[in-house]
Order: sequence, then structure tokens, then C-alpha cells
Amino acid sequence: MIGQHDNTDGAHFAFTDRWGGVSAVPYEALNLGGAVGDDPAAVRHNRDLAAKSLGLDPARVVWMNQVHGPDVAVVEGPWGAGEVMAVDAVVTARRGLALAVLTADCTPVLLADPVAGIAAAAHAGRPGMVAGVVPAVVEAMITLGADPSRITARTGPAVCGRCYEVPAQMRAEVAEVVPDAWSETSWGTPAVDVTAGVHAQLEALGVRRRQRSPVCTLESDDHFSYRRERTTGRLAGYVWLDR
Repeated sequence: MIGQHDNTDGAHFAFTDRWGGVSAVPYEALNLGGAVGDDPAAVRHNRDLAAKSLGLDPARVVWMNQVHGPDVAVVEGPWGAGEVMAVDAVVTARRGLALAVLTADCTPVLLADPVAGIAAAAHAGRPGMVAGVVPAVVEAMITLGADPSRITARTGPAVCGRCYEVPAQMRAEVAEVVPDAWSETSWGTPAVDVTAGVHAQLEALGVRRRQRSPVCTLESDDHFSYRRERTTGRLAGYVWLDR
């Protein structure tokens, strides 16, 4: 259920795999995405299971309506009913409040400055990375008092640069903005490495305490992959700070 969970100086970072939930095929089994066509009751149950396995209150997890953009919201608690904002990053100064990001090939980015008490989660797909969601979320953290030198960043399971094939023109356009995202597939065609691009952006922003998941979602049967399956579930990354 939880593929990875670590605690660094009171900052918790966790990423799910696809197992341990109740969703039926093709969302088998721990689908946490509410906008992919799955039974809403199954999604709610899966979110409860995942949160409780991490020791979290399911009602105190902040989700996003992700739209592949650069917008960031500062939150102090969960949204009200029907009020989930269309953003691709959330930041909080509330210790104990968990932030969640959904992915199925895009790069989930979790960040925390435990000293300042600031945590953030971002959804960095190719469009969002190019649009600058990572610099935007780090800037929002800094505005609240975070220091890049203290920020710890984790990127979770995502499609790797050896698998994410794109047209040559698209690769050129992405690399013009984020040169480190230029890649080539294992079979010799143009590709984009979103996670490499995200880490280059973080490095340029002064965030040097970073860790990258070795899991490629396209290659792993234990993770959802939109590029592999099209109709499929969503993984989640969670970040929160001890109270």
C-alpha cells in the first residue's frame, strides 16, 4: 500500500503503490484519484485506508484539482465541500496537516522545511514543469519563512527519461526552458526526463537536500501508469510535519 515512507527531522514523506485497496479493474486496487472514472465510494475507502496506514486523519488531508499549471495555493486546512481549487501545488505552515499529490507518470514533488514548519506538495508533469510550478512552490515556501538550504525534497515514482517518448519538436521546446529534461529513450528516440528537469530546477533554487525515487511507473507493474494503461488509477504522495 505505502511503497515508501520516511521521516527526516520531523518531516514525513510517503508514496503509495497500487496495492491494498478495494477498487476493481482497471483501477485495481488502491486508486486514490477521484476523477478517473472509478467508483467514488471505492476511492473514499482507499483514501481512508491510505491515510490511516500513515497515522493520518483522512479528513485532514488536502487534495488538489490538478490542471498541469503553475498555480500554488497556501492552505491552513482541508477545503470545504465542493471547494477543491484548481492548482498544482499546495503549501502550508500548519504542522500535522497532510498535503497530497496525485500522479500516474507525472513527477510528484514533496518538500519540507521542518525548522520553519513549512511543507508543500506539487504536481510536476511536463507542462507544469515547463510552466514553472516547481519554482513557484519553492517561492511560496520562502515567502512563508522557509530557507532553501533547509528544504528537503523528495520526488516519487514517475515515468523515467528512458521511457517518456515525445516528438522531437516537443523535446526541443521543453529543453529550451529546462535543458536538463532533454533525454533519449532506451530505443534511441526523443524523450523528456521530467524528474531530471525538476531536480535541476530545485538545484538552481538552492534546494540541495533531495532524493529521487528509482521507480519508473511505465516499467513497474506495482504502480499506475497512464502511458501504459490509459484508463487507470492514481498514486499519491503525502507530506506533513510533526506537530
